[in-house]
Amino acid sequence: MSNGMIKTQERSDGQRRIVAVLGAFCLFLSTIEYMIPKPLPFMRIGIANLPLMLALDIFPLRSFILLVCIKILGQALVTGTLFSYIFLFSLAGTAISAMVMYLIRRLLGPGRISFIGVGTIGALLSNLSQIVLAWVFIFGSSARFIAPPFLAAGVITGIVLGVFCEYFTARSVWYKSRIRER
Repeated sequence: MSNGMIKTQERSDGQRRIVAVLGAFCLFLSTIEYMIPKPLPFMRIGIANLPLMLALDIFPLRSFILLVCIKILGQALVTGTLFSYIFLFSLAGTAISAMVMYLIRRLLGPGRISFIGVGTIGALLSNLSQIVLAWVFIFGSSARFIAPPFLAAGVITGIVLGVFCEYFTARSVWYKSRIRER
């Protein structure tokens, strides 16, 4: 094996380990989040999205999608919702918000959009997709009554998660080393 192939293999192994660690972090935060009382069964504050936000700048698309899948399926297993309508809500909210957050962060870059902006957009898109599903499958036109507080909660949690990510990434030696490796 050539030296270049060995370095590529080491980088790939290291990236898999980081995906596994961040995936485990998603599951841990999902467990914590599950214990927090919710006004609606599908409404969560989104702390399990922290690892996804941190992964925006350190993973290529393929690894990021793997982490998103781990988060979606793991959260459903942790909460016992894998075969329920709540899984559909989580799947839609996480998939849409994660992909748009990734695209926006890649297109604009960290210098033009902060984690606060990315987190807010992600939370709003997640909540909007869940409101649409609630409209279609559960509440019908009455879903408009849950939309304002649901979206307001999304803005607040998106900002809070974004602030945390900004703080963490500015101070983390580990995170800075991942950015350099990329």
